[in-house]
Amino acid sequence: MSRSSAQQREGAGCVDGSWYPESVAEPARKRATYEDVISAPPHMVAEIVDGELHLSPRPGAPHSMAASVLATELGPPFSRGRGGPGGWLLLIEPEVHLGADILVPDYGGWRRERMPFVTDVPYFTLTPDWICEVLSPSTERTDRADKLPVYAREGVRHVWLVNPLQRTLEVLRLESGRWLTLAVHRDDARVRAEPFDAIELELGALWADVRIG
Repeated sequence: MSRSSAQQREGAGCVDGSWYPESVAEPARKRATYEDVISAPPHMVAEIVDGELHLSPRPGAPHSMAASVLATELGPPFSRGRGGPGGWLLLIEPEVHLGADILVPDYGGWRRERMPFVTDVPYFTLTPDWICEVLSPSTERTDRADKLPVYAREGVRHVWLVNPLQRTLEVLRLESGRWLTLAVHRDDARVRAEPFDAIELELGALWADVRIG
């Protein structure tokens, strides 16, 4: 067999009379596993979306303040039934396994008829009814572009997006598999936002104790 015939058979090519070997495909990307989540540094939040490990720094002060105040506002009336209808089980930073994806929202809620209590488990596999993500510059892209599609795929009915730097609350509802923005509330507005519209939320409380700049 001639040299040129052998090279053609092996998949070689020719450019300007010079032979080059056939390109070798890159190996398939290794998909992240739960072991990667467990092994993540303790100061990072570890999540897996579409087989890729996402590591995010622990929340900054404005983020932590907004999440903490929101918990104190929603917890008594909806989780404990004090000054509100009850009927919810609300958890801060639950680790949720949705199919092959592993997500850690800032706040999550299940209606008690679906999850009346928690057991001694390391994570949850039941899809939440409501999710809140508190956005920060380092996480907003992942929260919007990567995690929202997973929440939609798994049938999370309600999502809140809180931005403490912009002082906004976006209220989303899942309709026919797509996110519908019901409202964008700002600054010190007093709002009734589903699914917690049984009470009026003082939005300004989420950033009242934050000074930026």
